[in-house]
Amino acid sequence: RAEKTEVLSEDLLQVEKRLDLVKQVTHSTHKKLTACLQGQQGADTEKRSVKSPSVDIPNIQKQRKHLAKLVLDMDSARTRYQQSSKSSSHPSSLQPGTKSESLREEMEEAANRMEICRDQLSADMYSFVAKEIDYANHFQTLIETQAEYHRKSLEILQSILPQIKAQQEAWVEKPSFGKSLEEHLNISGREIAFPIEACVTMLLECGMQEELKKLKASLDCGVVDVQEYSSDPHAIAGALKSYLRELPEPLMTLELYDEWIQASNIQDMDKRLQALMGTCEKLPTDNLNNFRYLIKFLAKLSEYQDANKMTPSNMAIVLGPSLLWTHTEPNMTEMMTTLSLQIVGIIEPIIQHADWFFPGEIEFNLTGSYGSPIHTNHNSNYIPMPSPDIDQSEHKQQHDQSRRPLSVATDNMMLEFYKKDGRPRLLSSI
Repeated sequence: RAEKTEVLSEDLLQVEKRLDLVKQVTHSTHKKLTACLQGQQGADTEKRSVKSPSVDIPNIQKQRKHLAKLVLDMDSARTRYQQSSKSSSHPSSLQPGTKSESLREEMEEAANRMEICRDQLSADMYSFVAKEIDYANHFQTLIETQAEYHRKSLEILQSILPQIKAQQEAWVEKPSFGKSLEEHLNISGREIAFPIEACVTMLLECGMQEELKKLKASLDCGVVDVQEYSSDPHAIAGALKSYLRELPEPLMTLELYDEWIQASNIQDMDKRLQALMGTCEKLPTDNLNNFRYLIKFLAKLSEYQDANKMTPSNMAIVLGPSLLWTHTEPNMTEMMTTLSLQIVGIIEPIIQHADWFFPGEIEFNLTGSYGSPIHTNHNSNYIPMPSPDIDQSEHKQQHDQSRRPLSVATDNMMLEFYKKDGRPRLLSSI
């Protein structure tokens, strides 16, 4: 079997490996840059382009393939010449010298063409490697340009970042659901949480499950259309309970939970009220302001209990679990039995004696359109008073004739308490 001729020498094989590496790097870089390159198309772009990826390397690869073909041709011619030489020594062969001479000339001619092509390829490959430093300079320039771009981008970002932070810190329309009460009040400049004030005011002027998510979202961004929800008290009441339930800490605080429960276990009502008053006075200012606001609203709601069936007990059942809960989440059975009764024993007497716990009138619609926060000291009239006579009849104030009766809102809310047979129940949605 004839020996196969190597296309490239050892030196050229090493040069070819370097060429393949350059090809791979330039191709990868070009592919990444193509997506972000911007500029006018035309001859100028072509003139500025580096030709090595599209001219030098393809030409070398083309010569490499041509050389491989010439090597095969030369090996084939040499094989035929060697076979002819063996046949010429046989006595029966006719004119063996003439045929062998012809094949020898063909072999020599193929070898000459191969050598010429190999020399040209070697020259081009060595020339390419000699200019490798120039190609490396192009990549260095690219990296320097990218670094400069990123430095300038960083300078721009650093210059505008303080402005963005300042605007974020000054922006008052931040979500309120699920946020700390103190954080929400500090950002908005309020004393009463926006969702509490908005829901209470709308309920006084007039929750449905279909509208609850929409109302929660509008309250969370500080925008609410009163007219849209004035006829939908279920959505308003549901949003109010959701806000209270989603506070990171209950409005009546986790720290005072044990004291609230201990006060509810006192059998003597007069002593229980005194204990509840003492615990109430320990509430943080923000919590106390909002708790006072909410209790005064519930007390006003109970003034119409003959028409709306919303007694202090019923309201304590509805809102109590959203005002006070323990560190550990209790199971549903516990919520509806012992814990629920204890919370009712806290909230119900506070609603019944709201004017004793929180003397003075209160303006529920503090900000009018719920948009411009103002500072008002809602606790300025707060003065502790001695325990009232429990047996005395509750003094009912004559309600403002300009406001609608509360039967629309509270009659709908009573659906949460009664089955068709009239027995009270606590729905899972509470």
